Amino acid sequence: MAIAQVLGPGQWLAAEIRDSDPWRVALNEEHRHEVLGAVRAVEAAGPAPQEITPDGFPLPTLGPLLRRVRQEIVDGHGFALLQGIPVGQMSERQREIAGLGLGCHIGPIVSQGPGPVPLVHVRDTGADPSQPRTRSYQHNGRLGYHSDPTDVVALLCVRPAKSGGLSVIVSSVAVHNEVVRTRPDLAEVLYQPWWHDRRTGEGPDSFYTKPLCTLGQDGRVSFAYGPDYLRSAQRGACVPPFTPAQREAMDLLDRLTDDPRFVLTMDLREGDMQFLNNHVVLHGRTAYEDHPEPQRRHLIRLWFTTG
Repeated sequence: MAIAQVLGPGQWLAAEIRDSDPWRVALNEEHRHEVLGAVRAVEAAGPAPQEITPDGFPLPTLGPLLRRVRQEIVDGHGFALLQGIPVGQMSERQREIAGLGLGCHIGPIVSQGPGPVPLVHVRDTGADPSQPRTRSYQHNGRLGYHSDPTDVVALLCVRPAKSGGLSVIVSSVAVHNEVVRTRPDLAEVLYQPWWHDRRTGEGPDSFYTKPLCTLGQDGRVSFAYGPDYLRSAQRGACVPPFTPAQREAMDLLDRLTDDPRFVLTMDLREGDMQFLNNHVVLHGRTAYEDHPEPQRRHLIRLWFTTG
């Protein structure tokens, strides 16, 4: 199988994109007023969170801007950052509504269930990251580069950490192309089936296979990677050990995603909302030191589809 490099705006290096404008959008006072008004209207009307729609969360001046943001996420560089969302003027329930309301202008809400779980609160719960059932949002340790299992992941920052907790992203298209350029033999391995762990239990339903990379009919590559979940899949009785080629491929991916050429760092502050296209962007997080209660680091994670 001959793997080719994939061209397009989803391929970028940090130095090329760091100071550009398309991915960074600052809300003005009118935008913030619209968001607060829409949040209060939804809170009063009382629809279920998963039922919030763009029509039910009207944003007359911000809405057209969010459509351009969606285009940047889906067909552009694959990520965007909204800044200035007035979360400090909202209750926790209102912040949830704001995240869902803004996000539904990008695409329909996806449950993080099982069941209707429209969002997750990202806080350090003291969970042990070495345990296979621990979720990545439950501890303050470093998160390796990965993609979430939906088209778009969004993070709304309510409070940053005392120090650390920086968001780091890379173009998975650029990483893919570097593997193709330097190690075409390992590029082929990325398109072969790999075992993944859902971390839903000890039974066989927790484990499944799929390639890390797939090529769509439109010629775009989709990169689904999560080294922590690949490694924890090794606990499954039905899962064979990594092949030497798989171990080498993971080592190479870990080196490339830590290479400063590829890494764009974002220090998410209060009121920032980051959107990432999981098909073309891998993301991680640095370890962090937290404030004491009640000012601990707090983000709201949301998933959306663009289909």
